[in-house]
Amino acid sequence: MKRSKRYRKLADASAKSVEAVPLEKAVEVLKGYNTTKFDQTVEIAMRLGIDPKQADQIVRGSVVLPHGIGRTQRVVVFAKGDLAEAAKAAGADEVGQEDLAKKIKDGWTDFDACIAAPDMMGLVGPLGKVLGPRGLMPSPRAGTVTPDVAKVVKEYKAGKVEFRNDSGGIVHAVVGKMSFDADKLAENVQAFINFVQNLKPNSVKGHYVKGISLSGTMSPSVRVVA
Repeated sequence: MKRSKRYRKLADASAKSVEAVPLEKAVEVLKGYNTTKFDQTVEIAMRLGIDPKQADQIVRGSVVLPHGIGRTQRVVVFAKGDLAEAAKAAGADEVGQEDLAKKIKDGWTDFDACIAAPDMMGLVGPLGKVLGPRGLMPSPRAGTVTPDVAKVVKEYKAGKVEFRNDSGGIVHAVVGKMSFDADKLAENVQAFINFVQNLKPNSVKGHYVKGISLSGTMSPSVRVVA
């Protein structure tokens, strides 16, 4: 991939300081990379000492960050009756049943979160081939299969992020925007780290969190003391 002159200059500066630094310093360094005209999204990557091939070592979940993620998430809901009305009142972007399932089956995935009432899973299940690879499949463990769809819609609208480790044992998530005040961005990052640390599988031995880094959409990463 060809990098811009701006990126290469930042990468050179980053390479001179490869040591992991405390969170507050990492945020300061990262914000110093904010030289673009648009507001970059900030992401965290946590490398975990897990075996992704073991079902009992999968790390996944969702957490509401204290200061949101800097944008309104698009949320769709599978529900009917009173639950459907409650989801609409809570701010869901689209609520439906068979019609929504067909739309998604035909390839529409222009949303950030998919929530389903438990009695809708018979309808949602076959959509796994479309939603699964995009990380959008409703799951009880992630809290997106729930009888309280309105509550979960509000949480996602408030800045809830969902995550799951990849095949390399790394968890990725959006934690805010470059324009956030440094202290608010740090609080978001710390809240995410704490949440993931509390999800340590009982079967994991040795170091659980092996590495943490922060990066912007168009910036080099900064290592954080784990």
